Amino acid sequence: MSAPTTQNRVLSFLLPTTVTRWVRVMAWLSLVVNIGIVGTGGLVRLTGSGMGCETWPYCTADSLVPTPELGIHGLIEFGNRTLTGVLIIVAALTFLSVVRLRPRRRELRVISFAIGLGIILQAVIGGITVWLHLHPTIVGVHYFISAVLVALAAVLVCRVYATPGPRVRAVAPGYALLVHLTSVAVLVTVVVGILLTGSGPHAGDDAAARNGLDPILWQHIHSWPGYVTLGLTVLLLIGAFRTPPALRLRLWVGLLFAIEVVQIVIGLWQARTGLPIVLVNIHMVLAVCLVAAMTAVVMNLTTTVSASAPVEEMRLEESRASS
Repeated sequence: MSAPTTQNRVLSFLLPTTVTRWVRVMAWLSLVVNIGIVGTGGLVRLTGSGMGCETWPYCTADSLVPTPELGIHGLIEFGNRTLTGVLIIVAALTFLSVVRLRPRRRELRVISFAIGLGIILQAVIGGITVWLHLHPTIVGVHYFISAVLVALAAVLVCRVYATPGPRVRAVAPGYALLVHLTSVAVLVTVVVGILLTGSGPHAGDDAAARNGLDPILWQHIHSWPGYVTLGLTVLLLIGAFRTPPALRLRLWVGLLFAIEVVQIVIGLWQARTGLPIVLVNIHMVLAVCLVAAMTAVVMNLTTTVSASAPVEEMRLEESRASS
């Protein structure tokens, strides 16, 4: 009798019917590994190991794994490929953790399933990148999809903590507009950063092509939306103190601001020291952390319908106080 009981407990733990600690752990793990693989992918590129394994899905024409002749570059590139398997396992466990949740949590299943599909798509694009000898456009698309996956994972984290049910905006229209303008600025900053990287020295392989843009000019162009993002975030931080505390926007906007400050410092430092690979890799990882923080801010603009009454009361009180 004990074996079936133990089996049922394991299944109940792995396949819960409500949002449990396991569900939240898997959501956070999904976010962490999708950010982490950006760092390992950056290491592949920055060490010139992009063609460390000469073909895909094999490492050489005759071997799935790297051979001694490929040296350290083969090990680094193959290591990053292996981590894709870890991401797939995490994505599968994350989906299983939400698949039995009650119908009102359908969005958790959709988001986790989309993350899993995105990881598989990334593996295919990684193969195409090798086939095309690290063409900068394909490499840029590869990075951009990683940023999208990080954003989806951040959405999942926010949603597993949220109360189920229809949601309504819980902040003033002007503040919501400011948040969306900031998110557009973040998007532009990331895209311009991808173009800048495609023009710089870190191609992932000595024979890989560059996109032909002037890297010095595009360093300046990249900074413009970055500083706009910082300015908008300062306004968001000031306005966050007039939002309902339950939304925790002060926390998330504060995190967004902190990442931006560190990112700007790292960006200026790397530009003035010849783009050392450690700083460039930190800059790449911080870019997707910026995307995650911005996503969290956007996700916390709303609340459930059942919780909207206290928000409306707070708005009325603020309106009376200001008048």
